[in-house]
Amino acid sequence: MQPAGRGNQTSAAGFILLGFSDHPQLQVLIIAMVFLIFPSSLLGNGTFLTLMCADPRLHRPMYFFLSNLSCLDIFFTLNTLPRMLGSFFMRDKSISFLACMAQLYLFMSFTSAEFVLLAVMAYDRYVAICDPFHYTLIMNNRLCAWLAASSWIIGFLGSAPVTDLTAHTSFCGSNEINHFFCDLTAMIKLTCGSIHSLETAIVIEGILLGINVFLLTLMSYICIISTILKIRSIEGRRKAFSTCSSHLMVVILFYGSIIFYYIRPQSMYLPNQDKFFSLLYTALIPMLNPMIYSLRNKEIINAMRKVITRNTLL
Repeated sequence: MQPAGRGNQTSAAGFILLGFSDHPQLQVLIIAMVFLIFPSSLLGNGTFLTLMCADPRLHRPMYFFLSNLSCLDIFFTLNTLPRMLGSFFMRDKSISFLACMAQLYLFMSFTSAEFVLLAVMAYDRYVAICDPFHYTLIMNNRLCAWLAASSWIIGFLGSAPVTDLTAHTSFCGSNEINHFFCDLTAMIKLTCGSIHSLETAIVIEGILLGINVFLLTLMSYICIISTILKIRSIEGRRKAFSTCSSHLMVVILFYGSIIFYYIRPQSMYLPNQDKFFSLLYTALIPMLNPMIYSLRNKEIINAMRKVITRNTLL
């Protein structure tokens, strides 16, 4: 990936991440909140990964995909929050051109991979509820590994064209990005000249990795809900719904925040509001995911008790 042409002075000077400097009254509060959320997110997802590896009872497809989700959430927060905290405490808001492009690429890759992984997890729940007798046959180790790997590969390959076109776009005038990380929407506002190719690539990626994957997830849950409603007993419906309710909550949070952020009329784009809203899916959701999956899952709670009891006895 090469920087833009010689006339692009930003490629040499880099960018300035303004963060929340235009909200001096709230900046300290926001940083304090992120300072607490960041280690909590790492601890929660790290604990989740430890439990997945330590307890053989959790060596099943659903938990295998959850471990991949925890990995994505860890990388997601590591890509944005340390830089944000460093800019505040070190009083250095500058970021090099290549570092900015790398952050943009990783952010888009992790986001796209999570889109695909959530669809894979929806398919797993679809098979478990709609075809339970063939679940172990269908969701075998080979297929699970292939589906998980595909999520990562699609995410990283699918984000490459947009990142490459952004790197070769001419930036002129101000090099100040009105955001706390190298967000594509904020960076586009600094471009000059034609960005038709970049906009086309964004639309194509949005359709392939956004809308299509979302529709697959939606279709899975339509089938799941339809199957649950056909169960006669209330207790049977409750048990069936409990197996997918946590995932459904995560899907609503993640897709809802992303869709609201990116798929809106141009008149609704407010830079300050967007920065606050970005904190939802870059900081808060990765912290909440392990909590959502753990609170109502007896197997995870029991595995945690087992680990705590073992360490206490030692």
